[in-house]
Amino acid sequence: MEKRVMTDGKRRKGLMAASALLGGVLVLSACSGGDGDGAASGSGEKTQQQADEAAAKKTSEADIKIAPKDGSDNASINNAAKVTVSKGTLTDVKMTTADGTAVAGQIAADKKSWKPTNQLERATSYKIAAVAKDSDGRAAHENSQFTTVSPANSFIGNFTPEDGSTVGVGMPVSINFDKAITNKSDVQSHITVSSSSGQEVVGHWFSANRLDFRPEDYWKGGSTVTLKLDLDGVEGASGVTGVQQKTVTFKVGRNQVSTVDAKTKQMTVTRDGKVVKTIPISAGSPENKTYEGQMVISEKFKETRMNGATVGFTDDDGKGEYDIKDVPHAMRLSNSGTFIHGNYWGAKSIFGSVNTSHGCVGLSDAKGANDSSTPGAWFYDNSMVGDVVIVKNTGDKTVQPDNGLNGWNLSWADWKAGSAA
Repeated sequence: MEKRVMTDGKRRKGLMAASALLGGVLVLSACSGGDGDGAASGSGEKTQQQADEAAAKKTSEADIKIAPKDGSDNASINNAAKVTVSKGTLTDVKMTTADGTAVAGQIAADKKSWKPTNQLERATSYKIAAVAKDSDGRAAHENSQFTTVSPANSFIGNFTPEDGSTVGVGMPVSINFDKAITNKSDVQSHITVSSSSGQEVVGHWFSANRLDFRPEDYWKGGSTVTLKLDLDGVEGASGVTGVQQKTVTFKVGRNQVSTVDAKTKQMTVTRDGKVVKTIPISAGSPENKTYEGQMVISEKFKETRMNGATVGFTDDDGKGEYDIKDVPHAMRLSNSGTFIHGNYWGAKSIFGSVNTSHGCVGLSDAKGANDSSTPGAWFYDNSMVGDVVIVKNTGDKTVQPDNGLNGWNLSWADWKAGSAA
């Protein structure tokens, strides 16, 4: 039998091949996950799963929602801020401005919601931190920060008359917007004016900034008028939204209409259909006639200054033709300077006999506005904002409907034609 002898070189090659084969087995085992490694991995996954399950058992089921969304930068100042919770009850809600000033709010009786007590400010950043507990007493926390709409991107309407006031039968609802309104139809559709008398009330746009409301005839005496502004979020113009959500009511007093006749130089005061007073007057001179038409008293001043320079009556030196610093019992009839007021500087004989003013209607009065027996004082004491003063036979043009609160000088058809609804 032949005897084979393994040389050193063959022995080394065999060892190398075995090593390579063993190495391949080891690599293959590591990639496929052998029994030893597999057992270790499974144990780790089980441990993590147990940890997750344990953490879940400690987590509250209470689900808190904060509005507006975190990071909002154009939030409403009215109804945007609110905190609600499901599967739990609120235990604490704190709202502050960016500088830490607390904002008052209240959790509802059922502890399911919270909202601020008052309207928010525009262009202000707020933070809300809320805490709630579920039925097992486990606490949940939620935080949010937002910024309210800026004045540049919002509009408001300044309205008259004021809430809770009592006015005369000629008082329109007049709204002056601080931004020009281009979406008139949308804005008007979110404003309603109604009367307890049942009268139809229609809006009329005098400009992009002014919207007035009135019925066909004067308000019924003793009625209640309600103005509702539902403008929050309504787009008035591109990139400009409303922020108001408000209801206003006012009372209409007795029906008083006073008629000034520049020809007879008498004023007849009628209340609820009966003449209660006839007062001698002095209207505008032939050179400075008083406007004709239906005018509404918009302001009352026991005393005020009247300077001719403010309405274009100046001397050669540029100063006013008159400058009276204590005109008694003055009531505004137009924005351009027409008043009905007391006059203490004119001779008593002019009242009822000659027209001498620069366009106002004057009544005999006393300096200091403290003599209640004068015609000027009587008319002031017996008049209210919203009363109608009709001026006729002056020879001048009719006052413009938007010059003061004088929309009654438009026919009902023309008034309705100015509505965007």
